[in-house]
Amino acid sequence: MNKGHVFGMIGLLTMVAVLLAGCSTIDHVLINKTVAKPATATNKMTPAELKTFVTNAAAYARVVGRDAAIDEFSKKNGSFSKGDLYIYAYDFNGTLLAHPYQPDQVGQNRLNFTDIRGLHVIAIGNYSAANGGGFIAYLYPAPDTNGIDEGANGSYVPKIGYVSPVDSTWWIGSGIYFSDLEGADPVPGPVAEMISLEEQGAGFGRKFGKDAALSEIGNRSGMFVDAQGHYLTGYDYNGTVLAHPYLQGAVGTDLSGRTDRFGMAIVKSAADTARNGGGYVVFIWPNPNAGNKEELKIGYMLPVDRTWWIGSGVYLSEITGDPNYY
Repeated sequence: MNKGHVFGMIGLLTMVAVLLAGCSTIDHVLINKTVAKPATATNKMTPAELKTFVTNAAAYARVVGRDAAIDEFSKKNGSFSKGDLYIYAYDFNGTLLAHPYQPDQVGQNRLNFTDIRGLHVIAIGNYSAANGGGFIAYLYPAPDTNGIDEGANGSYVPKIGYVSPVDSTWWIGSGIYFSDLEGADPVPGPVAEMISLEEQGAGFGRKFGKDAALSEIGNRSGMFVDAQGHYLTGYDYNGTVLAHPYLQGAVGTDLSGRTDRFGMAIVKSAADTARNGGGYVVFIWPNPNAGNKEELKIGYMLPVDRTWWIGSGVYLSEITGDPNYY
């Protein structure tokens, strides 16, 4: 039996036992200390196991009630906290209700919180939870013994999350870093392939020149569109499209003002990231393999020279197998 089945069976049996016993307090639910225990920091998880962990926690919260669940979710050493893996909780107004590593933020409205690239993380989680729950992605610092420092800009790394409603008034979520993701070595396979493709494109541009590189990048059948559907795009630092295999009509267009439905300045953020040496940007973008429905994408940006840069990305569904559209 795999870990996902174990989590699911433990959660199901526990909830049934509680309901049959008529228990309503957290103490009764936690008599068996194996209840919904998360993986340890050294125990990698699949996206499906992360989903099970969160949905079990939501079921637990429905049994014990909001106050008792929030109290448990707030504990660093509670049944739902283990190193990098923990449950956080919000109401649907965006107010933080529980977080084991950020107790000072509890009670604050964080609907406008963004990651280091400008992605509206809480608003996206709120939207996904309100629509039944699902996977999300964002950049976030890892917790240490002193908590989480959201002001440490250099510590933001990709994180795969899952959110679930508890009832019509509040929702919960959790997430795992690439380092905690099953099969990541050190990043998921699709992400490694995408970054490799991008490094090839940047190298090609430096070796053969801007015009040759942009021509190849814009070719949907060219060397920079791989078998998995990953592709490169070229921009200048003002946000003007220089090459795009799927938006060829946009070449020459300034997209610096393009924002997603939550307010992130997508292309400007990507250009700024490339200008500063490159790195990850998580954003919402149409997926050409899904009828151009908008989906979260884990992107990576690289400068080619002082005049232009390239970007690429992996849609979240390639990692989770479960698309969320916006």
